[in-house]
Amino acid sequence: MIQNIAVIGSGVMGRGIAYVSAVGGFTVQLVDVKDEALISAKAEIDLIFSKAAARNLFSDQEIESAKDRLTYSSSIEEAAVRADLVIEAVPENITIKKQVFETLDRHAGEHCLFASNTSTMSPTELGSFTKRPDKVMAMHFFNPVHKMPLIEIVRGLETSDETAGYIEACAKQMRKETVLINEFPGFVTSRISALVGNEAFYMLQEGVGTPEEIDKAIRLGLNYPMGPFELGDLVGLDTRLHNLNYLHQTLGEKYRPAPLLVQYVKAGRLGRKTGKGVYDYTQKETAVK
Repeated sequence: MIQNIAVIGSGVMGRGIAYVSAVGGFTVQLVDVKDEALISAKAEIDLIFSKAAARNLFSDQEIESAKDRLTYSSSIEEAAVRADLVIEAVPENITIKKQVFETLDRHAGEHCLFASNTSTMSPTELGSFTKRPDKVMAMHFFNPVHKMPLIEIVRGLETSDETAGYIEACAKQMRKETVLINEFPGFVTSRISALVGNEAFYMLQEGVGTPEEIDKAIRLGLNYPMGPFELGDLVGLDTRLHNLNYLHQTLGEKYRPAPLLVQYVKAGRLGRKTGKGVYDYTQKETAVK
């Protein structure tokens, strides 16, 4: 039974995962090597709790109990020792993930399960960095975690049925819908999202329309909650490019990144986190070409 969860990485996804885990009734440690990142994460999580209270999503007692279950730490080793499940939410860089999984494997109890919040990387490969590949799988959350209803759960080659069952039950306790799928590059959602986002950049590059027009067409014509440029700026254009490069290498030519996307990333226009991506967030969301 999963009771204690350690979330490794307090970025946008990690802090959201920590929040839904605490709300789901789990005891949670959010871990980051940077103290300033933990301070920022706590401030944002407290804001999400405040908004939930204002909307009467939870009682005051439920919110206080969830806050009490959530702690912050800079020690991955200490968090691993206590955990029944570790959810890794570090950047999509295989070298970093390898270091994290090897450290976790040395310090976590034999019963502990490992999950990666990856949108493209192989849970089979991540499992190979441990001595427990049967206890490793992907647990792909979506941004913003506290609002998006789905978790894409992905089995590696050696993931056991028992592990898959525990992870799925954990996700449902977080009040999420799930799909349980077998590993293939990009899973389900990233393959589709990457194609749409990349094609939007090709259309912008070709002068088909402005970013606003293309986003509006996708939102209203295809009933997407966000346009591809809005979504790209939210998740980070560098993240989108990294995913496309991986899918291009593994699935072929149709995922070749649009040259304009590559150019934006080289220019440092990464999206909301830098103040400018496809849109300029320093000038009241005014679009830039």
